[in-house]
Amino acid sequence: MLKITALKSGYNQMEVLKGLDFEVGEKEIVAVIGPNGSGKSTLLKSIFNLCEIYSGSVKFYEKELVGLPTFKLISLGVSYVPQGRQIFNNLTVRENLEVLSFAQKNISVKQINEVYNFFPFLRNKENDLAQNLSGGQQQMLALARALIIKPKLLLLDEPSLGLSPKTTKEVFGRIKEINLSGVAVIIVEQNAKQAVQIASRTYVLEDGHIVLTGGREILEDKRIKNIYFGGR
Repeated sequence: MLKITALKSGYNQMEVLKGLDFEVGEKEIVAVIGPNGSGKSTLLKSIFNLCEIYSGSVKFYEKELVGLPTFKLISLGVSYVPQGRQIFNNLTVRENLEVLSFAQKNISVKQINEVYNFFPFLRNKENDLAQNLSGGQQQMLALARALIIKPKLLLLDEPSLGLSPKTTKEVFGRIKEINLSGVAVIIVEQNAKQAVQIASRTYVLEDGHIVLTGGREILEDKRIKNIYFGGR
């Protein structure tokens, strides 16, 4: 579904990704882990055209994404939840869900009801300001907003950031449910263990390069243990 080839990208002519190859199959969850500054968020921003692309290719069902505006990416079925959620605090829950009407001319009542069925608590809070939700509820709202366009591919940047262990577990459970509904997911996470455990495959990124790829067995790799679990 997604194939990235020899991608070089970054910011202000500073190269962060240095010739990266990466792919995602239909209905997969692919985790991306690595140290801070390794280029994980830049990978997602490159797919969503939020940084500078110097060379290489990003193809989604054989269609080149490089250079496409955001609304085109959304209309193709690519949705993005950035780090820190970035919901609209001064809008209501429902208004946050309707805000993507710039990409889909009319967000239908049916679409909103489908999201409410997936996140029932949002229906009860649809007239509440987003800023009055808890951190976990705000993350669920960010996920709901991303799902309202019925994406084929969902990009998640640090969805557990700032959440309690209990809420993190709930968020990861929802991500698995989203995937089981037929949505492919790329998840960038510092919570390496949980991300790897729900993923079909994992890429380890260091200094803009893929240095390791594997399944759940990657958690037994000595280098991964040393980086994330103090060698345990």
